[in-house]
Amino acid sequence: MENDKPKSSTPSGSVPGASQIPGSRRNLKISAHGDGPVTVVLVNINGYGQYYVKTLFDAFPPSVVVPVAAVDPDPDPSPVLQRIKARNLPVFDSLDRFYTEEGKADLVVVASPIHCHVPQSCIAVEHGSCVLCEKPVAATVQEVDNLITVKERAHRSVHIGYQWSYSDAIRALKADILSGLFGKPIRLRMLYLWPRDRAYYHRNDYAGKQKTADGQWVLDSVAHGAMAHDIHNMFYLLGDTIETSAVPATLSAELYRAYPIENFDTAACRVMTTEGVELLFFISHAVPEKYGPFFVFEFEEAVVAYGNEDEIVATDRNGEEKRYGSPFATDPFRKLFYAVEEADSRTSVPDGSRSVICGPEAARAQVVCVNGMQDSMPDIIALPDRRLRPQISSEGLWVEGLAETWTTCYERGRLPHEMNIAWSEGGKTVDLTDYRWFPGGKP
Repeated sequence: MENDKPKSSTPSGSVPGASQIPGSRRNLKISAHGDGPVTVVLVNINGYGQYYVKTLFDAFPPSVVVPVAAVDPDPDPSPVLQRIKARNLPVFDSLDRFYTEEGKADLVVVASPIHCHVPQSCIAVEHGSCVLCEKPVAATVQEVDNLITVKERAHRSVHIGYQWSYSDAIRALKADILSGLFGKPIRLRMLYLWPRDRAYYHRNDYAGKQKTADGQWVLDSVAHGAMAHDIHNMFYLLGDTIETSAVPATLSAELYRAYPIENFDTAACRVMTTEGVELLFFISHAVPEKYGPFFVFEFEEAVVAYGNEDEIVATDRNGEEKRYGSPFATDPFRKLFYAVEEADSRTSVPDGSRSVICGPEAARAQVVCVNGMQDSMPDIIALPDRRLRPQISSEGLWVEGLAETWTTCYERGRLPHEMNIAWSEGGKTVDLTDYRWFPGGKP
């Protein structure tokens, strides 16, 4: 998962109380169940996981939620370890050990590294727990499909933590798209430039790598980390129900790196969905300043845009506007409140998914997209040394002219090699129809 502080208007170092969370508890029917409060296990208390700990401790009364344990093989560096110890919560080095020694939990929050997401989520649902798993759901599509099979067999639900999917703005926009308010979708474009420094690629032992040291796929990259939210959002908004995403059909990508890493930190990509909608996105960590996220979604009867203002605005052919607010206005931990509400019912369901806004089925498209990108250009292109510039203030790197080039490509809806950029190279077109295995698409 992406080891970042959640994007929110909450001041640094604080977590909102329940009364402060916009539309979280207020719009949910969370209350103490007849069998007692929802019991929760937290997997990974370092990195992003620390914010789950703070939210569970500060935003839920004990009559509703009771954290019962943490799981982390290396808990000592966690900023919240002392708070966990103060509550006398046991800390286990594995989820298997928790179930062996403690028995059960209603909800397991999985905020561990990418390659651990599916194995830990499967262990949890097989032991009768519901799951909230951080994004991206997995490194490879075969892992996603395995999780879907396991959770359906166990009749337990799995939520994936793409916070925009739970936001008021995105949910209202998707409802209008589904209603046909804007006509058929034609083309969706997205631009997001976010500088990272060298420390970012040394924050753990898999950052910027395609595989872990023991050979597991992790595919950590700009597309499978910070910008996974934005890629997922394009597919999610075009899903044919509120819980599903559009299906990618073909893909062509250009993958580059400025940093001395194994995978890519810069990418441009075109995806065609099975419904013939074009998705284009341009992303990079090798830039001097943060720019975005921006998107322009073109429909038959309207254009939906975000970025020039801090709210999503739809404009129809007559110039009439409809405003949806900002997707960042909803607290990023709305996802946790939904997962708690669902787990509070304490009953299994035949298909293993009830009230799941964004499950592994919806999150699958982003994983297929990232797998297709790696297949499209398996040999990452190193950006020219003569264009690399030091970011003095943060010990980072940026590429001269890259931000301007990516912005132009975004505005014109063309990939860099189609603009005849000297250092660019087009990737091969990948058929994602019935894509079920990475690499190559088939087992």
